[in-house]
Amino acid sequence: MAAGAAIFGSSIVSAAVPTPAQIEGPFHPGWDQDDLDLDLTLIDGHLDVASGEIILVRGRVTDTSGNPLRNALVDIWQANEHGKYAHPDDPSPEPLDPNFQGRGVIHTDAEGRYAFRTIKPGAYPLKYLGFDGWRAAHIHFQVSHEQSDTLTTQMYFEGDPLLHQDEELAKVPKELHQLLNPKPGIDYGSGLPLLRFDVVLTMTDV
Repeated sequence: MAAGAAIFGSSIVSAAVPTPAQIEGPFHPGWDQDDLDLDLTLIDGHLDVASGEIILVRGRVTDTSGNPLRNALVDIWQANEHGKYAHPDDPSPEPLDPNFQGRGVIHTDAEGRYAFRTIKPGAYPLKYLGFDGWRAAHIHFQVSHEQSDTLTTQMYFEGDPLLHQDEELAKVPKELHQLLNPKPGIDYGSGLPLLRFDVVLTMTDV
């Protein structure tokens, strides 16, 4: 699906506070794969789509003054609907989804916009990693621009009953909860749930 496809939409950025950083791990897919496009629900050469609830995630990347950042690199990765990452080090016994891409990488357009089609990820217990508690459903983001440092953060889902147990989200002051995505709207073109996640980067001196 091309970057100019219907999953893009207009958006307005109001926040000027830099997006809070979060941990990268534990399962960043640090390797190249054949299909890294913006549609994580369908792998090139596959006839079947990924299982799970298909969602659209859109947003803009801006600086703290609200200026859109063109050609910013947006790299996302996530667990499948069962809370399982397509990573050899994930010890979860949950099944892999052979039709889920798991990661997508695109650049923002002239207005700083990006868009992905994916599935809502599953939560997962931390017991398989030797810890107590749960990770709430989340999507990992790594965003960079030629005039900024790389930001690694995560997007969460409002209304998730596990949010209060997620220790990574608890590290973010409540006044900085841009990471908590509002309840989804509906994309009128596709009828799919539409979620919004804007990213604000701090510019470095050039």
